[in-house]
Amino acid sequence: QVQLVESGGGLVQPGGSLRLSCAASGFRFSTYTMNWYRQAPGKERELVASITSPSGTTNYGDSVKGRFTMSRDNAKNTVYLQMNSLKPEDTAVYFCNARRNDRSYWGQGTQVTVSS
Repeated sequence: QVQLVESGGGLVQPGGSLRLSCAASGFRFSTYTMNWYRQAPGKERELVASITSPSGTTNYGDSVKGRFTMSRDNAKNTVYLQMNSLKPEDTAVYFCNARRNDRSYWGQGTQVTVSS
C-alpha cells in the first residue's frame, strides 16, 4: 500500500522558518522523482520544488527560489522542504508527490499558515 505522509506544517510569523517532511512507503522510493506542491484557497495547485534520484537535482518555482530548499534521504524514504524567510503568500496546503513515468502518488497535505 502506497503512503505519503507529510508533517511539519503549522503557524509561523512572516520571516520565520518551517521544515516539512514527507515519509514514503509502499513503492521504490529511490527510483521516483519527488515533488512538493502547494495550493492556496481559490488558487490552482502549483509546483514548489522537485528533486530527482539518484542525482538529487533540484528545481524550484520562481516564487520560492533562494528561500526554500528541498532534499531527500533515500535510506529513510523521506523528503524534506526547508522553508526560510516565509511570507504570507506562502500560506497554503503543501502536498508531497511521487512521480515516475505514468505513476503518480499524493499525500494528504499539511497546512502552512504564515501570519502575524
